[in-house]
Order: sequence, then structure tokens, then C-alpha cells
Amino acid sequence: MISLKQIRYFIAAAEAGQITEAASHQNISQSAITTAIKSLEEMLDARLFERHSHGITLTYEGKQFLHRARNVLTAVEEAIRFPKEAHRNIAGKMRLACTYTVSGYYIPEYVTRFIRNFPNVELELFEAPRGAIEEGLISGHYDMAVMLTSNLLNQEDIAYETLMKSPRKLWVSSDHKLVQQPTVTLKDIAEEPYVMLTVDEASNTAQKYWNKTPFRPNTIFRTSSVEAVRGLVANGVGVTILSDMVYRPWSLEGHRIEAREISEKIPTMDIGLAWKQEKEFSSVEMAFREFMSQMKVEFD
Repeated sequence: MISLKQIRYFIAAAEAGQITEAASHQNISQSAITTAIKSLEEMLDARLFERHSHGITLTYEGKQFLHRARNVLTAVEEAIRFPKEAHRNIAGKMRLACTYTVSGYYIPEYVTRFIRNFPNVELELFEAPRGAIEEGLISGHYDMAVMLTSNLLNQEDIAYETLMKSPRKLWVSSDHKLVQQPTVTLKDIAEEPYVMLTVDEASNTAQKYWNKTPFRPNTIFRTSSVEAVRGLVANGVGVTILSDMVYRPWSLEGHRIEAREISEKIPTMDIGLAWKQEKEFSSVEMAFREFMSQMKVEFD
């Protein structure tokens, strides 16, 4: 019988594109990942991955199985955590604001699960910059927000709960010389062409931790597009430092991107819930807050 552990390890390997990276994310040995994949392939009588020098890629059968494997985990999680019958009496509307990065890389999965488990709740979603969200929470235009709490400025009037801390790492092309170094420092990175992401104040955050060192990034291009950064890095035009949450191992053109730890302490990108201080929560808002708290993932 296929176990949930095998499915989790398979998904981790598929998303990482490398056995070593998948094992690191799961805090297990490489052999555990390898054994799980081998067992799955034997049970399914199908090859799920192609092995190559830079890692692994899904076969056609692997892509089909990945889709179904994710559905299995989602179904199990929902069955354990959220019996639907208990939530049918909760009804109403909530105006939820999100920043750009959150709406693109974090919130869709959780909004989908919440709506599925609270069928009588109507979520009205808004995307806005941090400043507009802070003003909207204080004025009452938004009921709650899911945003980068590490960027939150007005902490006197706005309360928050961090849900996830996503580490920032160096992104480089698969054949970049820094891939082979045992350690990478900001000094090493400063010597390379740098692609700077600007959306959601990413460049401001980068400037803060670079300013604590004598080094500066050699910025050759500034862009608000994560996909533009991904494409330029994958093709070897430059390097960048971005969070694990937005990391994907492949560019749109199919070129490989490697993520590497940085020796210096780089602040995490924190994602969380925010609301007006001393807010009285409606039943819908309380349900959403409890739901998101149960989904909390800590990367510390």
C-alpha cells in the first residue's frame, strides 16, 4: 500500500528538483527520499523521474501522479482538520486584502480550502500595496489582510500574527560557479551581476541587509516581475536573493535555477494575518483567523 509519507516525499522531490534539497526541506536523509520514490515506481510500475547531472525531472507519468498526489494530501488534511458539518452555521461576508506576492504565491490554496470548508461564507478579495492595506485596515475598508508582516510599518494601530517565515537564499543558474562553492557570502554575490526584484518593497528589504555590510549588489536590472528575475537568473544573466516561497526550480523556458544558503544571516520574508488593533471579530473573521492559524507553517 502507498503511504502518505511516500506521497509527501515524492511531492517534495518533484517540487525541489533535487533529492538533496527535498531531504533538507523534509529534515530527513537522502536515502529516505530515494527509497520512497523507488517504492512508488515499483508499485505503480512506472518511472516517475528522469535522473540527470543537475538533479531530477518528472516524466509524463510523474506529472500525472503529482497532480493526484497533491489532491490526496489536500483531501486528507481537510478530513482531519475541518469537518464541514461543524462550519455550516457560520455565514457572512469578509473583505480580505492581500499584497502582490501573497496573492500570487501564498493565499490561493488557503482561500480555496477555506471556501470549501465554509460554504456559507463570502470572501471579497482585494490586492493592494502594503501602505494602502494598512490604511484600509484602520479605516475599516478591509476587515483583515494577509500580507508581508515583516514589512508592516504601523504596528501601533495594526495587530498581526505571523503564519510563515520563508528563508531568503541565493538564486543562480545551474552552471554558475557559485553552485560549486561550499559556502557563499554577500561578498561573493556582490562580485556578480545582480537582478533586483522591486515588487512588495523587495528592493527596500534588500537594501537594509546589504547596508549592514561593506558590500553592495551590482544591480544590472530592476523589475517588478518575479518571472523576469527567474528567467534572467536561469539563463545566467545575473544572480539574485529571494525567498523560498517564490522559488521554483525552473524558468518558463525550462532552464534550471539553483538555490544556495548564504553565510550571513539574511532576514526571512514573513507572511501573516493583520487586522486593526482591538478589533472585535465577527464569527466569519474569527473562523478565518482560526483556520489560518491551524495552517501555520514555521520555517525557523
